[in-house]
Amino acid sequence: MFGGLKSYLDSIRARDPAPRSRAEILLYPGVLALGLHRIAHWLYGGGLFFFARFVNHFARFLTSIDIHPGAKIGARFFIDHGFTVIGETAEIGDDVTIYQNVTLGGTNPSNGEPGKRHPTIGNGVIIGAGAQVLGPITVGDRARIGANAVVTDEVPEGATMVGLKARSTLMPVEEWAKDFMPYGTPCREPCEPCEPNEGHEERLAVLEAELAELRAAVAAHDDTTSGAKTGG
Repeated sequence: MFGGLKSYLDSIRARDPAPRSRAEILLYPGVLALGLHRIAHWLYGGGLFFFARFVNHFARFLTSIDIHPGAKIGARFFIDHGFTVIGETAEIGDDVTIYQNVTLGGTNPSNGEPGKRHPTIGNGVIIGAGAQVLGPITVGDRARIGANAVVTDEVPEGATMVGLKARSTLMPVEEWAKDFMPYGTPCREPCEPCEPNEGHEERLAVLEAELAELRAAVAAHDDTTSGAKTGG
């Protein structure tokens, strides 16, 4: 038991450089909310819905994090800061990181599996601050959801989603960001195939050459047109 707790706290330290000790992490609202959710989920599974809801509301009072007792959550889940809402039929895999003000919300139950109203989050997913992931969609393993993105469609494995409505940056995350990505949001343009400052001068030279050709063509056309008018 204590070995598992130590491993969990160490997994949080690997994602958050702020804590100075494991004991400090025990005070994190996300850790408290998850621990109380484990109890509420156990009660919920046993049909003790009132008591499960009581633990849920107590956890929300303490942490400002609302996790429905029915939500299924995997190992080493970390909510950084809090103010997060996770719906009843949400399913979360292992090693998922969620930042503040995130909603895993539901939509019309007829839009998807019967009774499944909330998203399924794969392993290793990072969801940035303020993101809204809505409906019975699947977010693939190792996907990144950028800050304030609104996701209502399926997310491919390894994709990075940004914007409102969220769109994929197309570049698979494993090809350009192998390390942990804070807030699930790239700090540079992930669609750029080259490293910063690498190949930019060559590309600029090509564009300038094309521009010079276009200017020469326009000038030649103007000369031809003016000559024709003079001859007329």
